[in-house]
Formats: sequence, structure tokens, C-alpha cells
Amino acid sequence: MQLIPPPLSLYVHLPWCVRKCPYCDFNSHQARGPLPFEAYVDALLADLDHDLPLAWGRTVHSVFFGGGTPSLFPAAAIDRFLQGASARLRFAPGLEITLETNPGTAEHGRFEDYLAAGVNRISFGIQSFDDGCLQRLGRIHDAARAEGAVKLAQDAGYDNLNLDLMYALPGQSLAMAAHDVERALALAPAHISHYQLTLEPNTMFALRPPEGIPDEDLAWDMQEHCQALLADAGYAQYEVSAYARPGRQCAHNLNYWRYGDYLGIGAGAHGKLSLGAEQAILRRWKVRHPTAWLAAAGTENAIGGDERVAVAQRPFEFMLNALRLVDGFALADFEVRCGLRAAAIDAPLAQAVERGWLTLDGGRVLPTALGRRFGNDVIALFLADGPAMGSGRSAPGM
Repeated sequence: MQLIPPPLSLYVHLPWCVRKCPYCDFNSHQARGPLPFEAYVDALLADLDHDLPLAWGRTVHSVFFGGGTPSLFPAAAIDRFLQGASARLRFAPGLEITLETNPGTAEHGRFEDYLAAGVNRISFGIQSFDDGCLQRLGRIHDAARAEGAVKLAQDAGYDNLNLDLMYALPGQSLAMAAHDVERALALAPAHISHYQLTLEPNTMFALRPPEGIPDEDLAWDMQEHCQALLADAGYAQYEVSAYARPGRQCAHNLNYWRYGDYLGIGAGAHGKLSLGAEQAILRRWKVRHPTAWLAAAGTENAIGGDERVAVAQRPFEFMLNALRLVDGFALADFEVRCGLRAAAIDAPLAQAVERGWLTLDGGRVLPTALGRRFGNDVIALFLADGPAMGSGRSAPGM
């Protein structure tokens, strides 16, 4: 089966933040003194130049500035990068360009400048509208500032906004979780991300777990109740933690979940590229520390690692993403994006169907409500060394 390169996105990592949150496991670094905005943009373009041979002739369908806190960067720096990137890559007309934004960094007038630079989607890290919860999460904003930042963006002309909310927070009740969703709905964003707080390794919360984290039963009640609130307000769930008004799904993240390709540039950025000529899938990541990456950008020394995804690992990687989607995936897409016949997953697919976790409908694989609840167990069936993969067919491996 021929591996056919899927749509391509561009991920840009801007690694600095005002203060590291105790739950955050992203590659983010607390800003100490003035940030080297101009030098970093120069380095981003050099990094992009170095990776361009991996994506010659391909069209970019979305751009995402993640961090860290990308909104620490002035609009002029974002503008200069986008001009340089669009001169090097073919940007699809009207492509989605997202900037992650901390409400605590919003300043009046800046959103107009981001919009003029080409950023047409803002993703706000709200997390909660409860000041006590925000303090316990180590956030630098309060609820009033969060609402004010969203309204500033709307006044500047943005109608494509995402609000990030977390639930199962320390000291949070079911009523408090519901109130957060209600406050978000009152702002009428196009998109809401609603996900559970998890204690990730190598974070302050993992080292010293906070008191009052809801147990699993309460967290599940929060999830179900908030899902109902979102559905009643017209926000359809299309991924495990993503809800959108009709036609307002996040194009960039959809490309990830559909096992699409993406160039990753910047300190610690990860990329995934399908190489048609080699019939290979390459994962590349960059050196994590901003100082080290800045010194090496544009050279081989900026690459933290390169890995060819083993053929046996592709089904697991594909399922890790695609089974997050409510509407699942087409078997035909599995074939062209993994370069494998659908028969490679016959055995684990049959097990998942038998257990009521997945359904097959006209060549499409869909997770059931039960399957979404036990997502990790479903995905584990597609591990190369799992019990379902003993037939010797091509299957994923760790």
C-alpha cells in the first residue's frame, strides 16, 4: 500500500512565559529580563530554512503558535515571522493561523495588530473563571481579566476564539465546574476546549499534589454535566476535549488527530513528516532549551533527534490520534496515511468491536460512548506486542 503525504501544518514554538504553572509539562521557561524577540524570529526562519527540504512543494493548511506564552511576543515579531514563512512555503488561501494567549498578557490595542499580522484565531488559556481555582493553579490572571481579554479580542474583530477550560481542579465542586462553562458560554466563543487536570510527571503538582483534587467519580460527573451544558448551547463535541459551533472546529488540531503532517520549528518543537519518495514517516524534534536552540538554529546541532517511525508502530500512532475523534476515521485514510492495508488491523479491530468499544459503519470506524470512556484500553489493543497482534501482520510497536 502506498504511503501518500497528508495535509501539512506548521507549528511554531515560542517557549517563554511570565511564570511556570505548577501543572504544566510543556517546554516553557520563565522569562527573566527582556526577551530576544528579534533574535528568536531570525532563528525561527533559519530553523525553517533548514527543514524546508522535508516539505518542498507542499501547501501549508494551518499555522499554530504555541508555548510558553506566545502572546508575550509583540505583533510586529509575529508579522515578520509570518511574512518570512509565507515567502518560503506555500500558504493555502485563508489558512487558519492560531496564537495561544494568556489573558494576563493582553494589552489594549494589541489584538488589532495581531489580526493585521494575519493571526485569525486566538486561543485563550482561561482554565477557570473562579479566582480561588486560578490562584491554586498558579495562573497570573483573575476571572475579570480573563473576561476583559476575551472582549478586547472580540472588539478588535476576532470571531474565531477558543477558550481553554480545565475541570477536576483542587477544591472544585460540580457546581463550580458548571459555572465555569456557563461563564465561557456567556462570552459566545466559536470553540471551547474542556479537559481534566492531570498530574503530569516532572511538574510541581506531581511532586507535591495539591489538596482537594476531585476523585474519579466526581470528575466523571463534572465531565458529563459540562458536556450536556455545551451540547445544549450548540457546541458539538468532535474530539475528547474539544467542542465547537458548526464549522468552527480547530483545523490545526484536526490535522494532528487525523495523522496529518506538521513541520515543528522553535525550541523543543516536534514535527512529523511523511516522505513519499522513501515511503517513510519521520519524527523530528528540536533542542529544548531556548539558549541552546538559539545558538544552533539553522544547523544540525539544533535537532534534538530524528526517528523513522517503524512500520509496525504506525497503526498504534494512528489510533492514538484518530480515536480521539468522535466521528472516528475512514479505513481508506488509515491505509494512505500509514502505507498499510486495512487488513493489518483486522485482529485488534475485531476485538474492539466485540467489546463494544468501536463500531464499523460503511468503511468508517467510530468509537462508541463506552469506547471513548475507555480510550486507553482501546488504543492499547493496537500495540505491536499486544495480545491482538500475534498474527504476524503489520502492527504498531513501542
